[in-house]
Amino acid sequence: MFSIPSVISELVIPPLDEAAMKAVQQRLDALAKPQGSLGRLETLAVQLAGIQGRSTPKAAPAAVAVMAGDHGVTAEGVSAYPSEVTAQMVYNFLRGGAAINVFSRQMGARVYVVDVGVKEKLVVDPNQDDFFDRKISFGTANMTVEPAMTPEQATAAIEVGMEIARRVVADGAQVLAVGEMGIGNSTAAVALVCALHNHAPAEITGRGTGVDDSGLLRKISAIERALERHAPDPKEPFHVLCAVGGLEIAAMAGYVIQAAHLRRPVVIDGLISTSAALVAVHLCPAVRNYLIPSHLSQEPLHAIMLKHLELSPLLHIDMRLGEGTGAVLALPLLEAAVNMLTQMATFSEAGVSTRDK
Repeated sequence: MFSIPSVISELVIPPLDEAAMKAVQQRLDALAKPQGSLGRLETLAVQLAGIQGRSTPKAAPAAVAVMAGDHGVTAEGVSAYPSEVTAQMVYNFLRGGAAINVFSRQMGARVYVVDVGVKEKLVVDPNQDDFFDRKISFGTANMTVEPAMTPEQATAAIEVGMEIARRVVADGAQVLAVGEMGIGNSTAAVALVCALHNHAPAEITGRGTGVDDSGLLRKISAIERALERHAPDPKEPFHVLCAVGGLEIAAMAGYVIQAAHLRRPVVIDGLISTSAALVAVHLCPAVRNYLIPSHLSQEPLHAIMLKHLELSPLLHIDMRLGEGTGAVLALPLLEAAVNMLTQMATFSEAGVSTRDK
């Protein structure tokens, strides 16, 4: 019943291209600079080459998919904002007025907005070509009472994410970023990490949208009750996802997995998108090589998740908004890595003496 869906288990994730990585490393070592002096930009260039399978990788154009879904667990008072905000923010995305729109315009990234499970029926202009109505249900169930999703719903959400990744790549994106919107989703993210890595909710639960002390206690209690009720087995990550996950989280996991299959790097954002990446890696371990962590969220749990993924964030700018904002802000670093590789001169090209042996 909770075996990994065939849409994932039958998908081939190609290994990183070792020849392309070696060629890029050789080029980097020949550039007119001390070897390794550009730090993470150098390792990014190598990773991009391995992912894309070419010694001249590309960092543009880029696109960000924002998956939206509501959570039944908000009935337990776990959020500082009402669930209506999810739909309201989706409309804001479509008007171009949210932070993700502002940053994406600045970075030249296209925004795709996907309704996977918003509680409200959205009324959107059919000519809005960057909106995708893929609603599976009007939010998840309350995880403290019943599983957040049925296996069929979770699989459908994963398939939505996979479809959107295919669409984004077909539209020409070389780099895929991912974000989300969903009131209550930090509760689901914490529950997922607790179940997958045996953490105690009281030790890692943060304030999310800014709940007060009593709200934090309600949030911890909701997660504890959900885990006790469902007893999800970390060896069965799909069961964990169904029990305490979210529709938008499942969609992001599918998006990440499909992107890896298509040899595209995925720039992940903060707490929620990283929880989806963690789920994706548990479902399909080879995906990890395709992940680029954009920033370190203010939420303490984010550092824990990145440690589980053995990933180090590019930026430390005290953000915790979500939407994919941190992922988009990291895009210039990928472009810098590619430009360094393709535009810098080597020692011989520049007529600069190499270091003494």
